[in-house]
Amino acid sequence: MKSSILLLVVGATLCLSQDLRRDSEYPPKELLKALQPIHDVCVAKTGVTDDAIQEFSDGQIHEDEKLKCYMNCIFHEAKVVDADGEVHLEMLHEMLPDSMQTIAMHMGKKCLYPKGETQCDRAFWLHKCWKSADPKHYFLPGQHIFHLL
Repeated sequence: MKSSILLLVVGATLCLSQDLRRDSEYPPKELLKALQPIHDVCVAKTGVTDDAIQEFSDGQIHEDEKLKCYMNCIFHEAKVVDADGEVHLEMLHEMLPDSMQTIAMHMGKKCLYPKGETQCDRAFWLHKCWKSADPKHYFLPGQHIFHLL
């Protein structure tokens, strides 16, 4: 019985990872190049591990305080926050390459009102919402993604 459950979990994980879009066109190389230095700064500031980033990006949604604050740091370093430090979705959308505009609109249409007590919680809520809305196209910048450059 335990081996059957393990096979189901492994099979589901493999199916999920095979559905991710990671090819020569996506994620767009110009966006990855812009995000790499931001990633480096935010890893240093938050202490998040690349394993935690990769697991959230390509695996399961999981809570990790350092990861939440890494997500928030990315927004701040990318300068897509308003005067109060809250994510400004229009600014975020404008910074994306043209090739991602439609994907981002679809991914974010149900993610307009982030919830959470802190900026880190609200950043996590946004990422969780985007990943749930479109797991195929969602990615969180980390070393696992930069090899596509």
